[in-house]
Amino acid sequence: MKLKRICTGLMATAALTLMTTTVSAQDIKLGFNGDLSASPSAQSGHAAVIGMEAAIADINAAGGVLGRKLLLVTRDDTSAPPKSILNMSELIDNEKVAAVFGPTNSGNAMAWKHIPNQKKVPVIGNVGSGTDITKPMSPGADNYMFRVSMVDRDQVAVLMAYVKKNAASSKVIGLMAETTGYGQGGLKDMQEIAQMQGIKPAATERFGVGDTDMTSQLSKMKAAGVDTVVVWAQGTPIAQLVRSMEKINYFPLTLTSWAADNITFYDAAGSTLAEKPLFMRTVSETRTPAQQKLFERVGSKLKAPSSFSFALHGYDSVLLYAEAVKQAKSIEGSAVRLALEDLKIPVQGVLKTYNKPFSKANHEALTAKDLVWIRWKDGKLMPYTDALIGTLTSADFKQ
Repeated sequence: MKLKRICTGLMATAALTLMTTTVSAQDIKLGFNGDLSASPSAQSGHAAVIGMEAAIADINAAGGVLGRKLLLVTRDDTSAPPKSILNMSELIDNEKVAAVFGPTNSGNAMAWKHIPNQKKVPVIGNVGSGTDITKPMSPGADNYMFRVSMVDRDQVAVLMAYVKKNAASSKVIGLMAETTGYGQGGLKDMQEIAQMQGIKPAATERFGVGDTDMTSQLSKMKAAGVDTVVVWAQGTPIAQLVRSMEKINYFPLTLTSWAADNITFYDAAGSTLAEKPLFMRTVSETRTPAQQKLFERVGSKLKAPSSFSFALHGYDSVLLYAEAVKQAKSIEGSAVRLALEDLKIPVQGVLKTYNKPFSKANHEALTAKDLVWIRWKDGKLMPYTDALIGTLTSADFKQ
């Protein structure tokens, strides 16, 4: 009997040891929830996933995080808010992911941001740029929404600062936006920041995301004497806008959202008209050595070379999450959130070095000073500058 008890005890201990070993060796699951197939911006989501996969491969090759490998689980939300909400619950409740990345479309993040905040699961956005995505659910509340991507309001702040300094040429301003949540959120930012800058738009026009003829709205702009138009829309409708400008031979200075970097814009506008707008981006096709190295590694997998910026965002977002887990010594959501808000060690990303990128009050890793001016030139996204751009400083970017 004594021998039997000893053997039973040893077997129990061995089973417990095996169970512990199995649990500690489990992969750390990360989720991506975004459009990968449906809308023109799906190529951006696809690029972010490619960047994330590259970062995960590098981290795993170096031993993983806390001795565990990272594993990416992706869900395509087909740009539909109901599907995106369902994906979010599935990733958190069924897949048991430790963090979620994405989405592609800003409106989808707004539709489900309450879920990760309630369940205390960190989200690091790496595509969607809607201004309100990273705002807490209520003042002072713990906030699980972080971002490594552009922010609409930062872009607007830079564009409006340019308009303000360009007063000698930009005398009459018009605002235009598509009627989606993305467009109307950008329009709100444009109107508020224009007021801060003392800019009074002479006309404001809207158009549908699927519209192919904006000559009616542009004719009103022309009649109002608008010489500079600031546009917030996705790539294809911006293309239809410049094509409509050609129809009535009316080409005001056109400043747009970063969606003009999408290859769908270039293809729909054509090579000549594509060179009309100026916009902001996080990277041009003049890359640093580290960026070029990553491009050579993943470029052939991208739907279009112009989507590479999102691969950079995806790569760096995983690096920041991994560093937070190392610092927290845990994948528990609230511990990782606190670590992200106070990263002790600078993180060398491919886009930039992140030195305390987040805080309790700020969950944006990129700011207006990280943006570069871009214009399509000979089919490439090239840096743009002029006499005014060189004079802009952070103090000009009113928000």
